[in-house]
Amino acid sequence: MPARKIFEIDDEFPAGDRWEALAWEVPQTDSFPTGLKYSFQYLGPADEAVLRYDNANDAHGVGRHHRHYRGTVEGIDFEGLRSHLQKFLDEVETIHEEEFA
Repeated sequence: MPARKIFEIDDEFPAGDRWEALAWEVPQTDSFPTGLKYSFQYLGPADEAVLRYDNANDAHGVGRHHRHYRGTVEGIDFEGLRSHLQKFLDEVETIHEEEFA
């Protein structure tokens, strides 16, 4: 089964900070046991990486599902794509209000 895009969405705030979220259905493997691959990214007005959730690999030694925030990486729980996306968007909104609004 080839990868199938589930969604690709994005939005930009008036201050220029923006987010994008992509998710694919992929074959279930040891690398992707849920059959999902995703990347949610939030960039500041100067295109600097602020926040990212992804499950691309475990190169950081913190687990498949992890959160990048301004140069730090930590493992995060994955309870489903919908709730994971909502958690990301809630965090984007908080950071936006605190730093860019």
